[in-house]
Amino acid sequence: MTRPDRPEPKAGVLDIAAYVPGKSKGTHGKTLHKLSSNETPLGASPAAKAAIETVAHNLELYPDGAAIELRDAIAETYGLHPDRIICGAGSDEILSFLAYAYLGPGDEAIYSEHGFLIYDIAIRSAGATPVVAPETGLKTDVDAILARVTDKTKMVFVANPNNPTGTYLPFEDIKRLHEGLPPHVLLVLDAAYAEYVRKNDYESGIELAATSQNVVMTRTFSKIYGLANLRIGWGFGPSHIIDALNRIRGPFNVSGMAIAAGIAAVKDREFVTRAIEHNDAWLPWITEELEKLGLEVVPSVGNFVLIHFPDEDGKRAVDADAYLLERGCVLRQVGNYGLPNSLRMTVGSEEANRAVLQHLKDFLGKA
Repeated sequence: MTRPDRPEPKAGVLDIAAYVPGKSKGTHGKTLHKLSSNETPLGASPAAKAAIETVAHNLELYPDGAAIELRDAIAETYGLHPDRIICGAGSDEILSFLAYAYLGPGDEAIYSEHGFLIYDIAIRSAGATPVVAPETGLKTDVDAILARVTDKTKMVFVANPNNPTGTYLPFEDIKRLHEGLPPHVLLVLDAAYAEYVRKNDYESGIELAATSQNVVMTRTFSKIYGLANLRIGWGFGPSHIIDALNRIRGPFNVSGMAIAAGIAAVKDREFVTRAIEHNDAWLPWITEELEKLGLEVVPSVGNFVLIHFPDEDGKRAVDADAYLLERGCVLRQVGNYGLPNSLRMTVGSEEANRAVLQHLKDFLGKA
């Protein structure tokens, strides 16, 4: 047997497609309107910014490894038990913890066709096999997921609302999915955009996670709270699952600045309300204005829209992206999500929203 002449990663690691974040700059090198990463245009809560300053004087000290005060603040806000909450460096770390704790070689995990790319990475990193369920009308298909459940299935990931499509499943569909899964299969409800949803038939997953033994809901501070730079997320689920995740969690996985800012942010309900109101005003405006240009827009409940472009030379998504980049407007190409002729646009500031629409109008020759 010939030994390799250098360390080699375990089987499957090199099959993982590395996550590629949205662009941060236009082609002229200066960012004007970055609408590629679903960041809030309102920035962060002033209370969160002030809280960071208090920690800056104690950088030599380790943070609270259990993030007790942050978990207490989250629990108080949502009416949960803090012992059933785990905090992480973004919700994607919680998603990875779940994969590492419950998946291994020979196991399968299911996610939707246009689901968050981190699911595939987490599944493969754990040595398991990803199974992709096709969508119907760019929407998660419960029946397609259930049809792919086998004896090897150990986990199902559902982003609700979904990124990058902006579509969602009503709570009745989520309950039907849960009822159709064997009790040993873990249902992971990724609700990163839950705060933006204004639908009466939507529920983030708290109820199921509170009453079931095989459901975990994940949330993030990166979107509506405006703390993406600090990397904070959290998960809520049965005590036995949270216990397992804490056994593989790093001892100080959430920084002191993140903890302090998260506590202040989750308590600042006035800021959250302003963020919701901004999105409620501009999401329908963007959708309507894009449709006036003859572009197809997927109905979204998040803080972004998915835009389909004409399938003709010079008018495709890649052409529009290049045109916008030259003018300092940065949107997100989503070819790696299986949507090569679409762009995702974050709801930005009034200035940014109007700039993108004007440039697209010029690009399409609608002036």
